[in-house]
Amino acid sequence: MHLNRVSFHSDLFPAKEQYPYNLELFNQTRTLEFSTPVTFFVGENGSGKSTLLQAITRKCNIMIWHGERRPRADYNPHEEALHRFVSVEWAANTVPGSYFSSQIFRNFAQILDEWATMDPGLLSYFGGESLMSQSHGQSLMAFFRARFKIKGIYFLDEPETALSPRSQLDLLALLIRLGRNNNAQFIIATHSPILMACPGARIYNFDQLPVSPVFYRDTEHYRVYKDFMADPEQFIRAAE
Repeated sequence: MHLNRVSFHSDLFPAKEQYPYNLELFNQTRTLEFSTPVTFFVGENGSGKSTLLQAITRKCNIMIWHGERRPRADYNPHEEALHRFVSVEWAANTVPGSYFSSQIFRNFAQILDEWATMDPGLLSYFGGESLMSQSHGQSLMAFFRARFKIKGIYFLDEPETALSPRSQLDLLALLIRLGRNNNAQFIIATHSPILMACPGARIYNFDQLPVSPVFYRDTEHYRVYKDFMADPEQFIRAAE
């Protein structure tokens, strides 16, 4: 492992009535341990998974690319400040890494394509084909295969968003293979029961206070998909 532990210092929060400091998970959870090559953050939308993922990323001195910034009607200056109140413990030395979000990936692919007009050799890093000429899912997998071979820590926010079930299985196989060589560590916020099935992975449940590990088959994601596949008509009738 590269990263061993994250600790929360809620006593230092400057404004406990404002997001994200008002989320109980940040007040009731003291530490999260990372003892497996792959760790998942799971929970309902708005539970704080992505917020924490970004805070840990920043605390590890990894840049989060936002692309073009636009004014917002309801700006919260605290949204990106949580990293100031968490601490990280490395296993040994710090390692490089990256943060992935499908929301910003297209911007990256467009910039890469522009660079490739001046240096086509750049595309060899991603299999020799422009990421813009592939489907969204194909370009994501080309990026993952190239990037994750490099030693480091990788933070992924819902990487399954543009992936078909078959491509999610491909990503799962990649996580299993790369996690075994102790070169790459993955911390992933996800809703995908396919990715969560990664053998030996630790799954943290953000719908439980304090945040704590949960077995794969006990996750709501697994139970909902299992029940739906067993009797989809029941869910359709309930929705009508």
